[in-house]
Amino acid sequence: MSGWVELHGRGLHSGKRCSVRLDARPGPLLFRMGQSEASLEQLELVRADQGVCLRPRQGGVEVDLCEHLLSALAGLNVRSGLTVSVPGPEVPLLDGGSRELARALRILPLRREPSRLRVTRTEVLVDGASRYTFEPGDAARVAVEVDFPGALGRASAEHGADDTEAYLATIATARTFGFLAQADELRARGRALHVDPAAVVALDEGGCALPPSAPFSAEEAARHKLLDLMGDLFLYGGPPLGRVSAVRPGHAASHRVMQRALEAGVVRKLQTGDLER
Repeated sequence: MSGWVELHGRGLHSGKRCSVRLDARPGPLLFRMGQSEASLEQLELVRADQGVCLRPRQGGVEVDLCEHLLSALAGLNVRSGLTVSVPGPEVPLLDGGSRELARALRILPLRREPSRLRVTRTEVLVDGASRYTFEPGDAARVAVEVDFPGALGRASAEHGADDTEAYLATIATARTFGFLAQADELRARGRALHVDPAAVVALDEGGCALPPSAPFSAEEAARHKLLDLMGDLFLYGGPPLGRVSAVRPGHAASHRVMQRALEAGVVRKLQTGDLER
């Protein structure tokens, strides 16, 4: 079965018009970036500061703001039968979460598949202010805790990766957010040039949403951090079977920790026989 959906919008960082096309077709999950095509395993992490930038390892166009796309794929357990085409320079911001991307994936005739990773033992890995706990289990679960100053405060969120309906209803809808104090620095680096108040929540130093953004809470912040973490884990084949809980996660820390977890055998890739059992 086949079908396709194409979404258009502006990029959060470049401010340019951009698009993403999703084609359901037999075969592995493929990413077409510019003229280059790569599998998930052939994608290379370029940058993970205030977003995730990827490119094909063999060379090609760099594509920014990939985290919401990867999260939508993780949330709907899509691991094959799809070609994702992004001409560049980034995936469109759309709703500021992953809802529009997940809804587009949902209407395509795609098969849901289990994780290709498994947590092998209980382990705590620390990266700066971020702490990640890995625990074995038969189902994939992801949890986060956040602790922000001022009005936001502390909150947590947890999600079972097999529950696509809960992902669409509670995780995919959580908006991107950032503190106004970071805006000048980001713009000086040529980033955050399109901050749509309907999709991005700008916070003052006290953690309050600045108009015209709709009200924002620590709970939504936790859900967006969980959205991001699911996308980061997907790049490696996850979220893994078992439970991954993160305190104060960030993109860069999540990628470093997952690389360490795989190298140390805390998380291992499942073979074909494991997936069939």
